[in-house]
Amino acid sequence: MTADRIYRRAQFRLSAPTPADLGPDEGIEVAFAGRSNVGKSSVLNALTGQRKLARTSGTPGRTQTINCFDLDETRRLIDLPGYGYAKVPQAVKRRWEQALPEYLRNRQALYGVVVIMDVRHAPTELDLQMLRWCDDAGLVLHGVLTKADKLKRGAARNRLQAVQRATAEAGVTLPSVQLFSALKGEGIDELTEVLDAWFAVGNSSA
Repeated sequence: MTADRIYRRAQFRLSAPTPADLGPDEGIEVAFAGRSNVGKSSVLNALTGQRKLARTSGTPGRTQTINCFDLDETRRLIDLPGYGYAKVPQAVKRRWEQALPEYLRNRQALYGVVVIMDVRHAPTELDLQMLRWCDDAGLVLHGVLTKADKLKRGAARNRLQAVQRATAEAGVTLPSVQLFSALKGEGIDELTEVLDAWFAVGNSSA
C-alpha cells in the first residue's frame, strides 16, 4: 500500500477518556500533540486529505479525549488533547497531567510523537515539557511548525532555526522539525516521509 493511500484511508475509531480506554496495546501508534489552537486538527486533516476527519474548532481546549484513527488493522494515528488552554477545568488539567506521561511511558504500541507548534511563537514551557516526557520515554520525535503561510519564506526559515536552537538550549532532543501550512498544502510530503519510516510503510509487511 502506498503512503498516500494509507493515510487517506484513515477512519475514526473511538474517543478515549483515558489512555486505558484505547483498547489493546498492539500494533503501531503515532501520536499528535500540541497546544490548543495551534492547528493540530488541520495537520491531521491535511495529512489524510479528509477535511472533517479531526474536528477543528475556534474554541481552544474543546478536545479533552484521546481520538484514535485507524489506518489499517495494525497502524493508528492518535490525536492527544490540546494542552495549555487556561479555561480547561482544573480537574481535567490534573487528570491529563497524570495520564499523558503514563501513556507516553507505558504504551508499548506508541512508536513516536509529532509535536505541533505555531511557527510564529517560541516553544512554550508546556511544549518543552511534552518533548521532555517523550524523550524520557524513549520515543522518536518530529516537530511540525504550523501556519507557515502567515510568514514570508525567509522569516519562516528563521523561525524554524530559532525553534531548533531553543529546544537544544533547553536540553530537549528534537531530531527533526519542519514547516507546515495546511492552508497551502505545504509540508505534507515531508511529514508523510517521516511517518512512512515510523510505520514501516512500503516494507514487505505493509
